[in-house]
Order: sequence, then C-alpha cells, then structure tokens
Amino acid sequence: MPGAARQYAGGVATSLSTSLAATCPCRVAEEHARSYGRCCAPWHAGRADASALPQSAEQLMRSRYSAFVLQLADYLLATWHESTRPRSIDFDPGVHWLGLRILSTRAGQESASRGVVEFEASYRAADGVGTQHEKSTFVKEDGAWFYLDAL
Repeated sequence: MPGAARQYAGGVATSLSTSLAATCPCRVAEEHARSYGRCCAPWHAGRADASALPQSAEQLMRSRYSAFVLQLADYLLATWHESTRPRSIDFDPGVHWLGLRILSTRAGQESASRGVVEFEASYRAADGVGTQHEKSTFVKEDGAWFYLDAL
C-alpha cells in the first residue's frame, strides 16, 4: 500500500509502518480505540488477494471510511458493487475527516447476504465543521461484502 499514509485526526501517519501503530481512522472518536494495524489495515492489504476480508457490513463500512481518510481509491473501488461503482474517485484535498460514529446496523452479520449501516462521519472543510449522515446498503457475494448505495 505505498502512499497510503495520510494525515488524519488520530495523528499524522508519515509512512505505512507508523500508520499501523497510529489510531485507526474509523476509531478516533471512540474511547477504546484500536490501532490501524489491528483494525482496518489487514482488510486494506488483503482485499486484492482475498486473504483478509471484512466479515460484516459494519466492518466493511469502517474499512471504507478509513480508506476515504487515507485516500485508498483502489480499495474503495474494489469494495464498491459493480452495479453502482463509479469509474474513479476524486478526493477533496480540503476535507479532513475527523471521526466516524456508527448509529445502527440492520442485518449485515457474517451469515447474512445484505445489510444496512447508518453512520455519521465528521469532517472539517474550508467552510467549517460538518457531518455526513447516511444509511448505506451492503451486499455479500462470493464471501465478500460490497457497498451498494445510500438509502
């Protein structure tokens, strides 16, 4: 994952090795945070060869949020269902993600084939601090979860 390290609210990740020890972007708003290396990094590194895949819709949601923070376009596209996947992803350099809060989950466990995750993602931009609130739908195909769309 060369170039995966980016600045985020949990600390400054200057290389992949230091980012592994830093707080995972999807956990910076939580009291008992996990390191990136023990949270989303294995999914980011293991998607291409399916050696490590999120086991639930919520895990995929968390890993996709972290991928947005770290600007991992390949991971985001690989976890986007082919029926709704854009051709490319453009990141806004003026947006700094501050934290993720999972509000609810419906289905989406390991044995399920569909799930919904409601979340709030806080950010800071030139015009101030804001929140993105969304209910995301996910589908599981051939053992892998994919983001489908927002309700």
